[in-house]
Amino acid sequence: MESSPAAISFDNTEFAFEYKSDKQLKKARFLFSLMGKPWLVQIGTRLAPWSVNAGLPVKGIIRDTIFSQFVGGETLEETALVAKKLGEYRVQVILDYGVEGKEGEDNFDSACEMFIRVINYAATQPNIPYMSVKVTGFARFALLEKLDSLMDAENGTLMKRYLQALEKLAPDEREEWHHVRHRVMRVCETGAAKNVGVLIDAEETWIQDPVDALTILMMDTFNKEKAVVYNTLQHYRHDRMQFLKDSYEAAVERKFFLGAKLVRGAYMEKERKRAVDMGYPSPIQPDKESTDRDYNAAIKFCIDHIDRVALMVASHNENSNLYATRLLQEKGLSLNHPHVHSSQLFGMSDNITFNLAHAGGNVSKYLPFGPIKDVLSYLMRRAQENTSVKGQTGRELGLIKKELERRGG
Repeated sequence: MESSPAAISFDNTEFAFEYKSDKQLKKARFLFSLMGKPWLVQIGTRLAPWSVNAGLPVKGIIRDTIFSQFVGGETLEETALVAKKLGEYRVQVILDYGVEGKEGEDNFDSACEMFIRVINYAATQPNIPYMSVKVTGFARFALLEKLDSLMDAENGTLMKRYLQALEKLAPDEREEWHHVRHRVMRVCETGAAKNVGVLIDAEETWIQDPVDALTILMMDTFNKEKAVVYNTLQHYRHDRMQFLKDSYEAAVERKFFLGAKLVRGAYMEKERKRAVDMGYPSPIQPDKESTDRDYNAAIKFCIDHIDRVALMVASHNENSNLYATRLLQEKGLSLNHPHVHSSQLFGMSDNITFNLAHAGGNVSKYLPFGPIKDVLSYLMRRAQENTSVKGQTGRELGLIKKELERRGG
């Protein structure tokens, strides 16, 4: 069913939590209550990784609490139950193999095979149209860092700078980069063959340029008929609006579809600190208002050029999601336009996801999976970002309590 965007309300808790039992909802209330205590989160985020690494019997506790809230399972097969449940409410899934920070050629090759397995699995499922990858899963961080440093920002277009930088690498480094490019190519090629979209995650600014160049090369190869490969643009960076426009110009010139996944960003404190420590201008916006302005401007730009751009609004911001639906309405486009998709993390912002789905929009949950010890860093980030009572935790907790009251619980 479809309704006009004006009828969408993210305050409808009945739709938001329809898929959760009373018991699950009470568990979520308990968890977000704990995450509302910064001192507790600070202790927990240090203690949990140490306990797991030390082999203490804590995995059961982690699995029953924060893991079950934010992760789809330890194996690909375990995600099937979650995906099936979400599918019953018209919510799709973006699969993310949540293993981070494992370096070495063998690990990179293993990650590549795993991502291909994820695509092949997603292709057999009715509601898993996308999967997510990080180039740092395929490449040595120091190699990305060196390549980025060689891409002189003042010396022409991104692709020109990329090709010049490659020439400056040592022969063994060029060979190493060839393997990185081949891994990414294999994943994108499989995605194109199996009709599963490949979302390439954003990285830190000091390794992002080669990731952008590689992603544009993949779009130029695989996005000729439709968007298969998507780049991720972090709009807490003040240069991403211009980068979006430049990417669009490249798409028009090279006749490919631009896949643009818009996020606000994930490395702000680290980015600001590094800029201060190393004495260069901060790449981060001066304030949240600037980020919000650029994010919404990017949504508008993509929808204004919707014939050539496939947009993913990957955001927990209610205003941005409503803004996208309003722009579609103003242009007389349906909420389920094939080039517009909204996505939120599993375990968060159900009020946005399920109300959008109920209104007929294309919407998904970003669903990580992997062994507990491998997804711990992801879980610790979720706990830390949910500590602000003024922010996400307060909002989540308020909605959960409201729904439990509505149910009489």
